[in-house]
Amino acid sequence: MTKGQADAKNATRDKPRLLSGGNPQIPKGEGDGPVQDYIAAMPDWKSQVGQRLDRLIEQTVPGVRKAVKWSSPFYGSDDGWFLSFHCYTRYIKVAFFRGASLKPQPPGASKHKHVRYLDIHENDQLDEALLTDWIRQASRLPGERM
Repeated sequence: MTKGQADAKNATRDKPRLLSGGNPQIPKGEGDGPVQDYIAAMPDWKSQVGQRLDRLIEQTVPGVRKAVKWSSPFYGSDDGWFLSFHCYTRYIKVAFFRGASLKPQPPGASKHKHVRYLDIHENDQLDEALLTDWIRQASRLPGERM
């Protein structure tokens, strides 16, 4: 095996496995590192959207706590988690854990009465002002303990 073949094999082995729907399987961990690993492994257009979401959350909530749990990035504070997102085949699902308390509420209903979702598809034009407002509101509500 040549050095180039060995490097390619190692790169493939080190690349996170994509679960069904294209969600990266990233080991759970606290901090920015695991979240950045998740975002880098998001397939196709989803990685750019993940970067935008991460940047908006950091700008809106300075010092936000980050972690990867259940192969999804979570954002919160010492009081709990307020937001997460997850890759699916055709969209990214942003979960606001107390979304029913946001004004206006994110459009996606949940079987959990407090949770609301925002689904982001490839060609969607994100309303960053509204998304920033939801992030700000969510960060001020009691978070979920997980």
